[in-house]
Amino acid sequence: MREVALPPEVRRACLWAAAVSALPLLRLSPWWLAAVLLAVALLAAFTSVRQPWPPWLRVLLTFALTGLAVAATEFRFGRDTGCALLLAMLALKVAEARTLRDARSLVGFGLFATFASFLQDQGPLTLLLALPALAITLDAFAHLAAAQAGAPTVRIAWRQRLRRMGAMLALALPLALAGFWFYPRMGTPMWGVPENAVGKTGISGSMSPGDWLDVLTDDSPAFRVRFDGPPPPRTQMYWRGPVLWNFDGRTWRRLSGISGGKPAAIAAGATRYRYELTLEPTEKRYLFALDWPLRAPANEHMGGDLSPWASEPVRAIARYRLTSSPDARIDAELPSLQRRYALQLPAGFNPRTRALARQWRDEGADDAQVIQRALAWIHRDFTYTLAAPPLGRNSVDEFLYDTREGFCEHFSSSFVFLMRAAGIPARVVTGYVGGYRNPMGDYWVIQQSDAHAWAEVWLAGRGWVRVDPTAAVDPARVFERYGSDSGIASFGGALAPMLNLGDWLRRGWNDLLLSYDVTRQQLLLRAMGIEQAQNWQAVAVFATVAALALALTLWWLNRRTGAAPDPVLRAWRRLVRRLQRAGLQHPRSEPAQAYAERAARRWPALAPQLRSLSARFASWRYAGADSTPAAARELIRNLDRLRVPRRAEPSRGDAP
Repeated sequence: MREVALPPEVRRACLWAAAVSALPLLRLSPWWLAAVLLAVALLAAFTSVRQPWPPWLRVLLTFALTGLAVAATEFRFGRDTGCALLLAMLALKVAEARTLRDARSLVGFGLFATFASFLQDQGPLTLLLALPALAITLDAFAHLAAAQAGAPTVRIAWRQRLRRMGAMLALALPLALAGFWFYPRMGTPMWGVPENAVGKTGISGSMSPGDWLDVLTDDSPAFRVRFDGPPPPRTQMYWRGPVLWNFDGRTWRRLSGISGGKPAAIAAGATRYRYELTLEPTEKRYLFALDWPLRAPANEHMGGDLSPWASEPVRAIARYRLTSSPDARIDAELPSLQRRYALQLPAGFNPRTRALARQWRDEGADDAQVIQRALAWIHRDFTYTLAAPPLGRNSVDEFLYDTREGFCEHFSSSFVFLMRAAGIPARVVTGYVGGYRNPMGDYWVIQQSDAHAWAEVWLAGRGWVRVDPTAAVDPARVFERYGSDSGIASFGGALAPMLNLGDWLRRGWNDLLLSYDVTRQQLLLRAMGIEQAQNWQAVAVFATVAALALALTLWWLNRRTGAAPDPVLRAWRRLVRRLQRAGLQHPRSEPAQAYAERAARRWPALAPQLRSLSARFASWRYAGADSTPAAARELIRNLDRLRVPRRAEPSRGDAP
């Protein structure tokens, strides 16, 4: 079967569709990979028009781009790797767009790329890019269908094309809304493909010197918080996450036996804060709570060290309510197992720090005095900076005695090691500190750059007590870095209102759409009178609503069955509608030239144009005269340019 050559107009429409369809996914790709793929696609679009690329070149580029895509995702298998490979194949497919079959494959690839972008991000920007991509793709498919049918290629004004594309999207809207609201939701995804191969920046279950540089320079939101009443002071906003107990000489890690054990004994204080926390997807099980959380979020659990945990990785927006008491007393009696882990140190590391701890004890310093000496030393001789020099095997000794500059990882790690060497139970707590209050909506934004690590020590009669050695350097500077002078506020008064508005809109998007889960669907079904909907009931409701939506779409299509099948007839009917709005009705049985003659008698000034256009239209429509694409385009332009007065006094013979 001979392949049908691709007309230039149709090829351009398909290339535009592929380019716009790739934008949502290109935005989420590494910039260098996106630049390479764009360069390859542009080269293919301009050089393969006359002469196709040889097979050896396409095979070579396939292997090269596949290698780049896999390297960009650190050679791991996951959905981001699959999306990068999809983009690479889409760029290469441009070189093959020479026949109708190849063009259909190209546009189909582009449409799949648009849908794949929602596997990576479900934000409003992705949707804003995807909607025009979908509309332009549908327009490209219409061009392909017309070319396959042998219809002449006709240029259509962008205004008309946009109106047509909008109408096609509107037809799909009822069924799409039915699917969003009523398609049975599941608690876990259907696919077995791993999540993002390259993990997102954020807090993890371990900490080594220098690990957090990417996190501390990332201003993307980690979570948002709305307090039921007055919020605590920013300097008291310590957002608790994973607690790290085990130290191997360089890396701190959590202990699953304690983090997953029975929650610590907590005696709530007089001060309490109630709030709702909305967590961005992390693909980890870590949750966060203001110190000290009194109980676990609903349907989740609290670790033995009061670190909150989710039952499943957080792959979508998570919202939960908590109550915290900053003056609570934690573990007034320390369990023996926790005491053993809180004093454990690896053998053979940091001898100078061990000697210092023994010296302070030999001088008679008690627990409180050891802590105060350490904080006073840090305040006097140390500097906070993100440009900390690398540390070697004895990282604590090198930090305390040689470099004396670093950020929260260095301070908390060295302080806890020193406390344990002095016989004081201690542990590292990771999370976030501070936050930025968005006046639009009155809520707090905690960004990734607010990530922080601090220490907790156990003191007899007081239980676990928070100590922040980083704040000992210069409290004002630390809380300026973590909160008020980072992220949104750092742009100053000029751009802050716009950024506040953007984040407020994103929060509304999360509330209305991304947080719509199986629980909220059950609430919707309950409002419809179905209590505790079973699976079959949810399926029945979806089938009913989908059938109604489909019936509405078919009804609308049936109303438009008389629409013109070709651009020239559509242009003529647009002229007829303008004449009807001006007061001259058109019986369906009246021929075009007879109708134009009545219009000419009503508007004598337009009589020559009306008679000429109607004669040309009748000749083109029924006699097949001058049916070249150029003549059709000219006739369409002339029909669309003719404008008539809104009203005119009818002349005597204008009745049918």
